[in-house]
Amino acid sequence: MSKKIIHVKTISDVHNMFGLSKPKHPLISIIQHADLQLTTDFEECWFSSDMYMISLKGKQQAKLKYGQNNYDFQEGTMVFIAPNQAFAAQDTDFSDSEDEWSILVHKDFIAQSTLGKQMDNFHFFKYESNEALHLSEDEKASLTEIAHKIKREYNQNIDKHTNEIICVNIESLLKYCQRYYDRQFITRQSQNKETLVRFEGYLRNYFKKDLSTKGIPTVSQCGEALKMSDHYLSDLLRAETGKSAKEHIDLFLVDKAKHLLLQSNQSISEVAYELGFNYPNHFSKLFKSKTGLSPSEFRNHN
Repeated sequence: MSKKIIHVKTISDVHNMFGLSKPKHPLISIIQHADLQLTTDFEECWFSSDMYMISLKGKQQAKLKYGQNNYDFQEGTMVFIAPNQAFAAQDTDFSDSEDEWSILVHKDFIAQSTLGKQMDNFHFFKYESNEALHLSEDEKASLTEIAHKIKREYNQNIDKHTNEIICVNIESLLKYCQRYYDRQFITRQSQNKETLVRFEGYLRNYFKKDLSTKGIPTVSQCGEALKMSDHYLSDLLRAETGKSAKEHIDLFLVDKAKHLLLQSNQSISEVAYELGFNYPNHFSKLFKSKTGLSPSEFRNHN
């Protein structure tokens, strides 16, 4: 039996569901978790919404599930959920959560603002639940201060400047989160190196197989094999090596192509098909972008 997903369309719907007073702004709200009125009806329910959700979790015992993973929040962790992403709240207890909050921003607010074109740059909205951001006390205080600024802004009389000022503060908060994620990648270098070794091992084994039938590995395939989201894997690798997961895959492809070009009499098209390319010109374009030479030039110069 497929799971039932409750889709929430508006900020007002959220406030009604959890016994909160009428929202002050139709497209954004900051909710203190201590104010939530939960019922057992919501246990094990799955939700999705038309909103971006940014949640700071603290001392309370709460489990959140989205994607295929469960995550038990520890003090000072933050998660990011994008519109239409399904999630479930389980075993929630907000009795000791005075400092914990969630920002809900409707996708229409983002689309109408200068943030609309920037949201794809914040990859953490596409991370899995076990890839949450872990905050220091100072970091948590900095983000909470920005959240309070946003709340103060929409609690006063809304005017023509309100949305712009709120947007500036949301952008600031997200950029701080990006900085803190970068810090997290740095402080976890030992785990990152282990991931890099596993990733390269996966690619070596993959490239031993027949690419003409299996196709070129995707970043999503690699992430699934390493049990992490493709965006988190790529950001981790970029922090560790300066290259994204896609760039690593391309370099493996080029190395194998060099071997085939020098050790066989296959035509350029045959090499391309053996490497899993559907179109030889795509192979030639990639090869030249990485080596400065076309496949034919490389073969003739060696």
